[in-house]
Amino acid sequence: MKETLLVRPTRATVLLTAGLVTLLGVPSAAAAEAPPTLYVNNNTASCADGGPGSQAVPFCTISAAAKVVAPGQTVRIKTGKTYAEAVTIDRSGAPGKPVSFVADGPAGSLVSLGNQPLTISGASHVVVRELGLNGGIRVNRSADVELDRIRALGPVDAEALVVGDASTDVRVSRGILYGVRIEGGAQRTVLGRNEIFGANQEPLTVADAPATVITNNTVQLGCGTAVSLSGSSSGSAVFNNVISAKYQNGPCDPARGRAALAVSQSAAAGTRADYNLIAGSVQVGPTVYTWGGAAHQDQAAFHAATGQGGHDNVLPTQDIGTKAVDSADATAPGVLLTDSRGYPVVDDLRVANTGKDGGYLDRGSREGQNWLESVRLELDQPWAPAGTAVKATATAVSAWSGPLTYHFDFGDGSAPVVTGERTATHVYSSPCECTATVTVYNEAKLNTGAGSKAKVTAPGPLTAGFTSKPFLPTAEDPRAYVAPLTVEVDPRSTVAPWPVQQVDVDFGDGAHERVSALEPVRHTYARPGDYKVTVTLKDAKGATSTVSRTVQAAYAASGYVPVHPFRVLDTRLSNSPVQAGTPAQVAVPVVYYSSGPHHTGGATAAVLNVTVTGATQDTHLNVWPSGQQRPATSNVNVRAGGTSSNTVTVPIGSDGKILAQLNSGQGHVVVDFVGYYQPNTGQRFYPVTPTRLADTRTMGGALGAGQTRTVKVAGVRSIPPDAAAVALNLTSTGATTDTHVIAYAEADKRPTTSNLNPEPGKDKSNQVIVPVGPDGTITLYNNAGSTDLVLDVVGYYHEWGGGALFTPVVPKRLADTRTTGKLAPGATTTVAGLPANAVGAALNVTATETTGAGFLTVHGYGTARTDASSLNTRPGETVPNHVITPVGDGKVSIWNSWGGSNHVITDVFGYFTQG
Repeated sequence: MKETLLVRPTRATVLLTAGLVTLLGVPSAAAAEAPPTLYVNNNTASCADGGPGSQAVPFCTISAAAKVVAPGQTVRIKTGKTYAEAVTIDRSGAPGKPVSFVADGPAGSLVSLGNQPLTISGASHVVVRELGLNGGIRVNRSADVELDRIRALGPVDAEALVVGDASTDVRVSRGILYGVRIEGGAQRTVLGRNEIFGANQEPLTVADAPATVITNNTVQLGCGTAVSLSGSSSGSAVFNNVISAKYQNGPCDPARGRAALAVSQSAAAGTRADYNLIAGSVQVGPTVYTWGGAAHQDQAAFHAATGQGGHDNVLPTQDIGTKAVDSADATAPGVLLTDSRGYPVVDDLRVANTGKDGGYLDRGSREGQNWLESVRLELDQPWAPAGTAVKATATAVSAWSGPLTYHFDFGDGSAPVVTGERTATHVYSSPCECTATVTVYNEAKLNTGAGSKAKVTAPGPLTAGFTSKPFLPTAEDPRAYVAPLTVEVDPRSTVAPWPVQQVDVDFGDGAHERVSALEPVRHTYARPGDYKVTVTLKDAKGATSTVSRTVQAAYAASGYVPVHPFRVLDTRLSNSPVQAGTPAQVAVPVVYYSSGPHHTGGATAAVLNVTVTGATQDTHLNVWPSGQQRPATSNVNVRAGGTSSNTVTVPIGSDGKILAQLNSGQGHVVVDFVGYYQPNTGQRFYPVTPTRLADTRTMGGALGAGQTRTVKVAGVRSIPPDAAAVALNLTSTGATTDTHVIAYAEADKRPTTSNLNPEPGKDKSNQVIVPVGPDGTITLYNNAGSTDLVLDVVGYYHEWGGGALFTPVVPKRLADTRTTGKLAPGATTTVAGLPANAVGAALNVTATETTGAGFLTVHGYGTARTDASSLNTRPGETVPNHVITPVGDGKVSIWNSWGGSNHVITDVFGYFTQG
C-alpha cells in the first residue's frame, strides 16, 4: 500500500516548513494585520502620479508607487495595459513587513513592462509577483527578496535574471525565465519550480555565489552547459531538476559542447547534487557531468567518482515517460509544495513511490496531477412525481483512480450532499424543473462538473393533451423544404407524472405515427379540411390516456416572391399533348439559380402563365393542386386550332406539384413560371383602383415585329417608387398577325416565355404580374407583325407597410350566370362568397355566349368603377382572364360594357387579407 505522507517528518522538513513561511508569506491568521494598499492603474483617466495612490486616484506608473512605498504596504498594479517604464525598487520593507508589488487583475494575468527592465537595488524585504517583461531583471545589493511567478526575457544575448553584488536570500519561484545568472558574491539564492530556458546563452549559470539552491526546476538547454557552478559557489545544492536538451536539434560547437551539470573545483566543496533527471542528447563527446574539473560520461561513473547523483536518471531521449513522477527528494533544500502552476504535490497512484524515503514528490517544475477529464451525471428517475427517491450517479474520468470528493446539488434549494461516494439519493418535496449538478474534486482541489435535468411533477393520473399549429417555413431559412398543408401536433401539454414512453397519433386521414417521447410530430395532409386527430399516450408505469381534437389543415397567408420568368413545361418538345381525362403533372419550382430551377421549398401557391395551343376541338383547361379532386373550375378556354393563354394562380399540392387537364380533345400545354407565394417571406400586396398606365394607341404607336417598349410603372399613379412587382391587365388590339407578347423587368434580360397571344381581329387580354426593373420600368416585347398594347394596373407588391398577404384556396366556383340569367349590356352583377376581411382576391373570370364585342370590368363591391377593362369579350368565343381585384365586404362587382350580353363565370383561387 502506498504511504499517505509526502515524506517522513524529519528535521529537514521542519526547517523546510519554516522556510516556506518566509517564501510564501505569513499564515492567514496574520491577514487581519495586513498593511494598507497602494494602487497603480494606467487604464483610468483618474490616475495621477502626484496623487495618493488610492483606488479612486491611483498612480499612473509603478515607479511613482516604488518611490513612496513603506514597510508593510502592498502595491496592487492593474493588469491589461503595458507599463512601458524602467522600474527601480530601492525602498525596503522590514522583517515580516515587506514592500510588495503584485498584479491586480484576473487570475493568471501578469503586469507587463513591455521591453523595459526591473531593477531591485539596495533594498530588503521586497516581494514582486506576477510580472512579465522583456527587459530583464537585475537584483543588486539587496536582501530577502521574493520573485514569484515572473515571466522574463532579457536583452539580446543577455540573461533574463541576474542576481549579484552580494545580494542575499533572494528567492525565485514559479517563473518562466530565459536565462539566469547568479554572481558577484550573492548568497543563499533559491531557485525553485521555475522553467528556465537557454538558447544562445547557457540557461543557468552560478559564479561566485555560495549556498545557491537549485531545486525542482525544469531547465531547457540549447548548447553549452545547462547548470554550471563556478568560482566560490561552494555549499550549493542541485536537486530534483529536469534538464532537457530541447532547443538544439543539430550538433553544438565543440568549444561549448552540450552538458547537463558542471561544478568547478572551487565550487565543489560542500556542494551536493542528486535526484536530477537528464533527458536527451546533452553531450558532445563523452561528457554529461563535470565535477571538480573531471568529466564523467554517465551517471554511474559520476556517482562512483564523486558520491553525487546516486539517484540521477540519464535518458538518451526527451521522452521521459513517468521517470520524473514520484521520484524526487522531498527533503532537499528549497522544496516547494506547490508547482510552477500553483498545483500541490500529489501521489500518482499509477507509479511506484521511488523518491527519498518512499516520498512522492515529482522532479522538475511541474507536479503531475490527477487530472479530471470529465464527469457524467445520471439520475435513475429524471422524470418522477414529488416524493420519489431519486438516485444520482456520477461517473468521473480522471488520470488515475485516486480519492475523489463529490458535491451533489439537486437544484431545489436543498443543502448539497458532499460525499466520497459517487452516488447520492434525494427526495424532491415539490414539483420543479430542476437541474441537478455534481462537482467532483480531487486531492488538489481541481474540479470538473456536470448537470442533469430533473423533471419533478405533481402526483396524479396521466392526462393526455396536445396543441396543434401549421408548420411553416421560416424567414431565416426560406428555402428549406416545407410542404404546404403541414401541421405540427405537440403533445407536450400532457400532464404526465411519469415519463411517457409511447405516443400514438392518428391524424384523421388514415395516417398514423408512433414516437417514444413527448415531442412534436408533423404530418402533411393531401387536401385542406378539418380532421379529427387522436393522441394516445402510455407512460413508464403502464398507464394510458387518449385525447381527440379537430385540427384544421389550411393554406397559410403568404407573401409574393417574383422571379425571372422561365418555362417549366412545354409538351411540344416531347410531342406528348395533354389528353382529355388524363391530367398532366407539373413539378413547381420556386427558386431559380444559375444552374436552373429548383423545386418547391415552402411555397403555398404558384403564379403561372399557361398557354394551350393546337387544340383538336373547342375545350377548356383547368389547373389544380396535385393530390386533390379536380374542381369544377376553368383557367384557359381555347378554340379548335387556336392558341389561348391565361395567368393562373394555383395552390400547390402537398407533393410540390400541380395538375392540368383538358376537358375534351387534346392539345399542347406550355407553362411558364412567374412567381410564388410563401409564408414568412416575400412581398405584400396593395390593391388599387384599376388605372390605365399606358396605351400605345396614344403613346408611341403600335409595337412592330421584334420591337420593345419601356414603360415606367414605379413612382407613377399610386405605385410607390420602390415597388417590387406590379399586377397589370395587358390587352392587345389591332394585331396584324398571330404573335406573342412578353412583359418583363429588365430590358436586356428578355425571358423565353410569353404572356399574351394576340390574333388579328381580336382584342385579347391577360393579367400579368411583372417584377419591376431597377429603374422602375417594365419592358414589353412583340414577336411578329404589329399590335397595340394597353396596360391597366390593379395592384402592386411591396416589402414593407400594411400590405396584404395571400391565402390560397382550393379552386372554387363562386358564381355562374348561366344558372341565374345573362348579364345585360351596362349591367352589374355582384359576386359574394369571399371572406368579409378580404381586401383583394385572385379570380378567374370567364365570359361566354357573348352577343357583341365589349369588355368586363371587375372592381371592389361598393367602390367606384373606372374605365379600365378586366377582360375583352368576343362574340362566339369563351374568353377567360385571371383577375386580381380589390374586394369590398366580401364581394366584387362585375360590370358589362355596352357591347352585348354575356354569361359570366367567376372562380376563386385565393384572397388577400391585411397581414
